[in-house]
Amino acid sequence: MTGFIRSTIREFLSSEALGGVVLVVTAALALIIANSPLADRYFAALQGYIGPLSALHWINDGLMAIFFLMVGLEIKREMMDGHLSNWSRRILPGGAAVAGMIVLALFYLAFAGGQAAQGWAIPAATDIAFALGVIALLGPRVPASLKVFLAALAIIDDLGAVVIIGLFYSSGFSVGDLAGVAIVLVALLALNRMGVMRLWPYLILGGVLWVFMVRSGIHATVAGVLVAFCVPLAGKTEMLEATESPLHRLEHALLRPVAFFIVPIFAFANAGVCFAGFSVQTLLAPVTLGVASGLALGKVIGIFGAVWVLVRTGLAELPAGANWAQVLGTATLCGIGFTMSLFISLLAFDTAALQSEAKFGILAGSLFAGIAGYLVLRLAKAGRGEDVLES
Repeated sequence: MTGFIRSTIREFLSSEALGGVVLVVTAALALIIANSPLADRYFAALQGYIGPLSALHWINDGLMAIFFLMVGLEIKREMMDGHLSNWSRRILPGGAAVAGMIVLALFYLAFAGGQAAQGWAIPAATDIAFALGVIALLGPRVPASLKVFLAALAIIDDLGAVVIIGLFYSSGFSVGDLAGVAIVLVALLALNRMGVMRLWPYLILGGVLWVFMVRSGIHATVAGVLVAFCVPLAGKTEMLEATESPLHRLEHALLRPVAFFIVPIFAFANAGVCFAGFSVQTLLAPVTLGVASGLALGKVIGIFGAVWVLVRTGLAELPAGANWAQVLGTATLCGIGFTMSLFISLLAFDTAALQSEAKFGILAGSLFAGIAGYLVLRLAKAGRGEDVLES
């Protein structure tokens, strides 16, 4: 099983890195179209209805539920059978992730208060596709241990974002539909306890769970994570080959569709910001400054500061073969918050003006973090250590 997990991690890092390139292209295409003569058709198509929901709604609540299913599978695998499987492995990326989310929220709230304060979580999660895409450009300059650290931190970030969405960005609860959610969730857990190894019962019940979630008031994408946590990692005997594990099979099946189809479509649908009327006042708007500073400054200060404290106090060690300059560069890359930041901005604000300001902040902060992180890692003296992904 260990060899399969290592192979899966290599494939994950590779697909996420290439997925980052696809993401850049689709986001740039959305920006171009949103500021071209095709803009009206672009926005009208997104608002057009397909059945009971608009196209944008299907993308953000439907396709992104599959993205969150993938996130949930990664979280469960790493927590139970991967690089977050014990507390000694969790403490460094976990402490860094928590500190990063706290400090970035403080940076955001220093600029944006009142109604805009509800956007405090917009910079919360690192976009692993973009971050690994930047690291891929640096090749062997970045030790694999730092890539694993970045992936683990991003996974914990995603878990934090899921909790934040469930607690702070859900409203208008329906008691009947929440009861439906509970019943379906119990059925999923029962399948797990009975050792059901076929995927289709979990996926069918997952679809039912999603419908109840859409109507319950809890954001529908949380259904993806709940289903993922119910998919078995191994059978009753715990002696299955990794390739037979339902979780590994489903994760493997979703890697490329999520990286090259679902996330790019989400980016294309949501990154289209019209620059008409853009001014210095827009750039200096509280939400814009709050989001940009949270990503560009709050993340790196929180993450690097937490790593420094944990290492200096002896509670953790630096990733193998890495030095402090490389840790600083990696922490800076964690300020790339594109996908999840866009998603939370749609939940935080109802008005187009605030959503646009948030998107400007996301683009500015992520661009700064990506360039600065690349330069720091490029100029950092390479550390010396073994590749933790090698046998």
